[in-house]
Amino acid sequence: MSSLVFKFQRRLKKFDNSKIFQGVVIAVIILSALLVGAKTHNLPPAAIQVLGILDVAVTLFFVFEIVIRFLATPKKASFFKSGWNIFDTIIVIGSLIPAGGSGVLIARLLRVFRVLRLVSMVPELRLLINALLKAIPRMGYIGLLMFVIFYIYAAIGSIVFHEINETLWGDVSISMLTLFRVATFEDWTDVMYETMAVYPLSWVFYLTFIFLTAFIFLNMMVGTILEVMSEEHENFRAQSHGETREGGEPASRAQIEKLEQELQEIKALLKQQNT
Repeated sequence: MSSLVFKFQRRLKKFDNSKIFQGVVIAVIILSALLVGAKTHNLPPAAIQVLGILDVAVTLFFVFEIVIRFLATPKKASFFKSGWNIFDTIIVIGSLIPAGGSGVLIARLLRVFRVLRLVSMVPELRLLINALLKAIPRMGYIGLLMFVIFYIYAAIGSIVFHEINETLWGDVSISMLTLFRVATFEDWTDVMYETMAVYPLSWVFYLTFIFLTAFIFLNMMVGTILEVMSEEHENFRAQSHGETREGGEPASRAQIEKLEQELQEIKALLKQQNT
C-alpha cells in the first residue's frame, strides 16, 4: 500500500514539475491578470458574463493545481514550511470567496493578488524576491541612518528658513517632506533659489544633503541589494548543480528530497522481497 502511495506521489510530482504543466499554470496566471484588467472597463453584459465564467474556470484550475502540489508532497507538514506555498494557498482560498455581497471588495482584491502567483511559479522571480527580503534587515540600518540625517537637516531648515517660506519649512515634519522633494530632485532648485535670495550660502545646505542622501546612502542600498542578490544567485547555482556549501552543509533541498525518495524506493523493494 505504501509503495502504491509513493508511486502515486512520484507521478504527481513529475506531473507538477513538468514544463508543459508549469507553462499552463503561467498562462492561466497571465489570463487571470488580463481578466482583472478587463473588468475595470465598461463592457456589455454578454462580455461580463463570459468574463465571469472564465474567472470561475481560473479559480477551479488554481484549486486543482494547489491540490496536485499538496498531494505530491511526501510529508504534508513540510508543504506549509515554504512561505511560497502558504502564499499560494491563501490566494487560492481567498479566490473562493463569492464576488457578491459584503465580501465583494475582499474577493476582488484577492483576485488582483493572484497575479503575484507568477512570482512563485518562476524561479528567477522568486530569487529576486528572496534577495529583496533578505536585504531588508541590512537596508533597515541604512534607512535609520538616512532618517537621522533627514531629521538633522529638517531641524536646521526649519530653524533657519522658517521665516522665508512657512509652507515648506514650517516645522520639522513639513521640512522633512520638503527635503524628500529635494532628495528626489523634484524642482529642488526652486526651493534652493528661494532661500538663496535671503541666505546666499544656503546652497551648501542643499548640496551636502543631496550628496549624503542621493549619492552615498542610496548607493549603499543598491550595493547591499546587489550583494544579497549575488549570494542568492550563488546559492541557486549550487542548488541547481547539487553542490554543497562550505563546511559540508547541504546547499540543495532538491538533492535531499531525491535521496529521501531513493531510500523510500529501496525500503519498498525490500518489503516486496520479504513478502
